[in-house]
Amino acid sequence: MKRLALALLTFSLVFGSGLPALANNCPLQIQRAEELILKAERAKLPPEARALLEEARKLMGEAKASHEGARGKPDHADAIRKAKTAQALAEEAAALAAP
Repeated sequence: MKRLALALLTFSLVFGSGLPALANNCPLQIQRAEELILKAERAKLPPEARALLEEARKLMGEAKASHEGARGKPDHADAIRKAKTAQALAEEAAALAAP
């Protein structure tokens, strides 16, 4: 019985309460991506890291455009996906930076 209650609670938290907040989450994810890109730019980057950073900038721009032109939840979800991907690329670029 406890497992069922825990499973229902987890399901409702993951799939129920997160969907209405998609529009509010886009700017936060985009801001986080911008911060990580700026952090990576301050480091001494090898050429392969610069390419990753360029891709992160491109995705961040696409995320902003998706959020601003959003007409529904799928568009906001697309913006969040692009922003999170940009975050991951910026983090990878920073990890490749010379110490």
